[in-house]
Amino acid sequence: MDVLNELEWRGAINQVTDVDGLRKMIAAQQIGAYVGIDPTGDSMHIGHLIPFMILKRFQLAGVRPVIVIGGATGSIGDPSGKKQERKLLDQAAVDQNVAKITKQMERLFGKDGFTVTNNANWLGQMTLLSFLRDYGKLFPINVMLAKDVVASRLEAGISFTEFTYQILQAVDYHYLWQHENVRLQVGGSDQWGNITGGIDLIHKVEGNDAPAFGLTVPLLLKADGTKFGKTEGGAVWLDPEKTTPFEFYQFWLNTADADVEKMLKYFTFLTQDEIQALMDSMQNDAATRAAQKRLAQEVTTFVHGAKAEQTAELMTSILFGNGDVAKLNTDQVAALAGNVPTFAMPADTIGLLDLIVQAGLETSKTAARRAVKDGAIRVNGVQIKDEDAVVNPAAQYDGQYVIVKRGKKKWAVGIVQ
Repeated sequence: MDVLNELEWRGAINQVTDVDGLRKMIAAQQIGAYVGIDPTGDSMHIGHLIPFMILKRFQLAGVRPVIVIGGATGSIGDPSGKKQERKLLDQAAVDQNVAKITKQMERLFGKDGFTVTNNANWLGQMTLLSFLRDYGKLFPINVMLAKDVVASRLEAGISFTEFTYQILQAVDYHYLWQHENVRLQVGGSDQWGNITGGIDLIHKVEGNDAPAFGLTVPLLLKADGTKFGKTEGGAVWLDPEKTTPFEFYQFWLNTADADVEKMLKYFTFLTQDEIQALMDSMQNDAATRAAQKRLAQEVTTFVHGAKAEQTAELMTSILFGNGDVAKLNTDQVAALAGNVPTFAMPADTIGLLDLIVQAGLETSKTAARRAVKDGAIRVNGVQIKDEDAVVNPAAQYDGQYVIVKRGKKKWAVGIVQ
């Protein structure tokens, strides 16, 4: 199927301008499509992934992707989806966020056949007078006031700064139309007014026949009606320093049965037949969670790479299955230490009972002794039943870590100081 039919099947189209015209243009020539993101934070979260997954699908269909990092618009703040004025970031914070998000984009999509650019390159060169003369006169106030993003804020109040944001985004589209052969802008459902504003600008400047299209992605809700991407711990970030690959993997692995088909369609590049086979498997044996596991594998590999995904999967088997910690290397133990309780321990040998108490797995030596006698204690994957045993931190993992386990689910990693 063509890319637009595929997006329909995946439930990934909310609104689109002139779908037949867009389909004909994609078939006739290579065009550019763009998604923009403002660097209001130092990392994207999984909610940001949605339009970029759409952009990637267009790339696979022969459309050249263009990603715009809003170094200029990020210093203004998009009022879309916000009930009150944003706090403005200083330029140093914006520049730092631009650098970090650019690296994330390059990790996701690479550098070949993909353009990552910063709208400060053109908006930053514009003077106030040129902005008013060249663009301000093309935007009727009554039309701007009617936009949902503005109308919803009129009662609470909206500054002139945020009011003009829609013009800046329209200028972005026109600039990319001129210089990057961009003919399509993709965004979330709250971006419809900004996207159509850009199309209107292009038609006013380049003529009514100038080809320019817009497509928005629907707001992604879970089966229970709650917004996708939020957890009790907050946002799920793409930055591994904010959300570890293991935590990232676990988020997808814990997807509810009622949501997994939708997530597979949105966030993986599996075919219709592959997804249907996973859903059939879930109907036959939901307990294996094969669909959730494949979802976690695909998205974690896409965001963090195959090595990080394999480590996350290995840690999952160790923490929640029958995996063997003796198979872990030092780097993998370091990753494990970021996801289970840790404690500091000296490089000298230490008695087993003292180690158990120091690890916080028991509150006293008496309780530790009982756990040892019951066969509940493992150190570096090896069961120890001798209460007088002595543990040498230098024995494994390059002398940097000691892994202590009590029972099936209580873990601690000692970090050798």
